Amino acid sequence: MARLARLTLPDYPHHLIQRGNNRQAIVVTSADHLRLLELLAENAKKFQVAIHAYVLMSNHFHLLATPATANGLPQMMQALGRSYVRYFNASQHRTGTLWEGRYKSTVIQSERYLLTCMAYIDLNPVRAGMVARPQDYAWSSHAHYVGLRADRLVTPHALFWELGNTPFAREAAYAEMVQAGINSVQQAALTAATVSGWALGEADFVANLQKKTQRRVSKAAAGRPLLAKNFKPN
Repeated sequence: MARLARLTLPDYPHHLIQRGNNRQAIVVTSADHLRLLELLAENAKKFQVAIHAYVLMSNHFHLLATPATANGLPQMMQALGRSYVRYFNASQHRTGTLWEGRYKSTVIQSERYLLTCMAYIDLNPVRAGMVARPQDYAWSSHAHYVGLRADRLVTPHALFWELGNTPFAREAAYAEMVQAGINSVQQAALTAATVSGWALGEADFVANLQKKTQRRVSKAAAGRPLLAKNFKPN
């Protein structure tokens, strides 16, 4: 049976996960993190993809991104993957594959899941026990959104701007939202949808999305909760 084509639609936010092969490290030094971010910025601009949020973990990374074109996201990920593997293999004196197959991704409903997905991404290092607070982790977009540094890679989504009328108000509201965390149902739904490739959103959103593509966007009935079995979220 042919594998299902990846669900990719322009002007919709997508959550992506790319893992190292056999969960091996994809970054070892600070230079590795910086090079991966440089290549991401370069290819996001080249292929017209807005990066709303990111986190680089030791053996995988997450992105929340909106492509302007139908092919922009897969083209960006292909170019990023190839360029970074060449760099990493040379710097680590290794050969062979680095990635665990194709990246995982799905389309999410902005109004219901976008800010939740941003918090999910920011909280990855906390869930992994790497830091006590998301602002203590250097390799994510969280610091940008809470006013600790300016990150030229990041393009805030319109929903972020609605959090307040001033930069300080938006930063404070976002920091409070992330500190409150997300519940286990939201976490499992985001993970399952991304890993399976099924769209995540309310019934009307999924139904309208299906009208825009011949590719199936949901496995079960539209709106039925998407929960992973035997999968540990990161």
